[in-house]
Amino acid sequence: MSQKRLKFQALKQKLVSKRRFIIYNEDTLEESFSLKLTLMNVFVASSLSAILIVFVTTFIIAFTPLREYIPGYASTQLKKQAAALTIKSDSLLKVTKANNAYIQSVKSVLNGDLEYAKLNKDSIKVAANATEKFDVKVSEKELRLRNEVQKLTPKKN
Repeated sequence: MSQKRLKFQALKQKLVSKRRFIIYNEDTLEESFSLKLTLMNVFVASSLSAILIVFVTTFIIAFTPLREYIPGYASTQLKKQAAALTIKSDSLLKVTKANNAYIQSVKSVLNGDLEYAKLNKDSIKVAANATEKFDVKVSEKELRLRNEVQKLTPKKN
């Protein structure tokens, strides 16, 4: 136990003991720069500077256009192009669906499964879009209006 304590005390003494960092001019042996340091101060300063460099580098890469050069990050122009192509492909799918419905209708007419009079391009578009059917009922007001209009209009022989 005492040897561990002595080693710890020696390490603590080395970390806290002051050292002098001096820079000399080699030609004149004049002292250019002098600084008193401890090993603990050097360790803390180097650790903080390394952490600061990592954060600054991360910030520069994450929030500037430099991130486009890193594999895995998509450019903003590429994202815009992808959105435009998605819209185009959706519209092309709708057109293809309508064309396929038209071709199927023409095939059924040619095979004799359907009468020509029933084939209408507008009805094919409606069938391709598969819209909801609305139940349209005649109201009492509309019936009264129709009767009044029939009374007012002259009858043709």
